[in-house]
Parts: sequence; C-alpha cells; structure tokens
Amino acid sequence: MLRRGLLTGRAVALAGPPPAAIGQALIELGARVLELDSELDEDGARDWAAAAAPLHALLYDAGSQFADGGGSDALRESLERAWVATRAVATGALIPAGAGKVVLLAPPAGAAFAAAARAALENLVRTLSVEWARYGVSAVAVAPGAATRDDELAELVCFLVSEAGEYFDGCLFELAAG
Repeated sequence: MLRRGLLTGRAVALAGPPPAAIGQALIELGARVLELDSELDEDGARDWAAAAAPLHALLYDAGSQFADGGGSDALRESLERAWVATRAVATGALIPAGAGKVVLLAPPAGAAFAAAARAALENLVRTLSVEWARYGVSAVAVAPGAATRDDELAELVCFLVSEAGEYFDGCLFELAAG
C-alpha cells in the first residue's frame, strides 16, 4: 500500500540474497537496486560499495543461510556474512556519505538456532545505532514470523528504507502471522 515513486532517487544494496519479492517491490517503488556478491571478502565488498555510491541503504538477509533448516553452521555463517556486508557497505558508502540505513533480516522463527540469530542481529543493530549515530547511519532488524508472507516483508522493508523509515533506529520489528 505504499505510493509509487516512494523510493525514487534511493539506491539499495541487497546481500544475502533476500527474497525476490523484496527486490521487485523496491524497484516498483523507484529504488535503484544493486546486488552485493555474497562471496566477496570485506575488502572486495568495501570497494564494491564505494564504486556503487551513492547508496542509501543495505538490506542483508541472514535468513537465507537457514533455508536448509538452520543449525550451528547456518548461525555462524549468517552472522559472519551479516557483519562483513554491513561493515563493508557502511565504511565504503554510507559513513562517507553521512547517512544511510542498514536493515538486517533475521531467519524465520522455527529453524534450528533461528532464535539465537534473531537475538544476535537485534544486539548488533542496537550497538550500531549507538556507534554509527554520529555518522548518520541507522540500523534495524526485521524478524519474520514462521508464516510471514514475502509481500508483507517487502512492504515493511520498503518503508524502512524510505525517508519515512529514517526515524527508526536500533530496534527489532517482529512480524507475526495474520
């Protein structure tokens, strides 16, 4: 239910990768969408972010690592990749620009170690909201419920990376079914 053109002029980097519905919704609302290769190391990701500037937001989907049911390996890999992508894009594009938003998507509830990943991502965005406030960079986490639909997730993400979503920082959005 967001208005067309809401994200015109905004550039959003996607990593993880998030569900296709989110990228499509961003494009339909006018955003320039760029995909960050998840195989890049931190230096490569930082160089990519600097070359892609100006960027207004990073969306990292930590839930993509839990597609096979989760587990300790999914937990470790999702959090490591979340930090690498977040720090690289922030230091390569967002902090130099003096503004930006980091949105971290947690895995859906129910997968093994998903609760731990959700708590870790919430802790990360709370910390980043304090540490990076002086640079104008804010961070939020989104925790979908087990039955959250991709279109619901896409609408929330689009709102959060819009100018209207700039108010929110250091918080976790939990989506429940229905």
